[in-house]
Amino acid sequence: MVESKNNYVKMTIGCLAKFVGVNVETIRYYQRIGLINEPTAPLNGFRKYPQQTAERITFIKRAQRLGFSLKEIAELLKIGDGHCDEVRTRAEEKRNKIGDQIRDLQSLRETLNQLICECKKGKSDTHCPIVETLLEQDIRSLA
Repeated sequence: MVESKNNYVKMTIGCLAKFVGVNVETIRYYQRIGLINEPTAPLNGFRKYPQQTAERITFIKRAQRLGFSLKEIAELLKIGDGHCDEVRTRAEEKRNKIGDQIRDLQSLRETLNQLICECKKGKSDTHCPIVETLLEQDIRSLA
């Protein structure tokens, strides 16, 4: 890390990656897709990233942990801090989508539980209820 004339820390890409807990390729990828800006290269060739870049990457990682995709995060960043109603709407949409995913996963879990019970009941060396069910579903979906 290096202290700049403006009294805030500037970092090389390696220091920035370590500081925010991502790898260098993640930072380069975020630059390519426009989530963060690439600083201009000075004469010595070492780009220095300001503290704001670290804060932005931290925002991105936190938003990802809440389930937002990088595309959705880019939209949130474009909306900005002063538009709470719009950000709240996006958060509500994400919450509803996660609720749908939870219901779908619970249904899958129940189906798997039923198949496992069938498998335990049958205890056959010649056929497996799980495989049979999956084959039957594939055949029905092709028809």
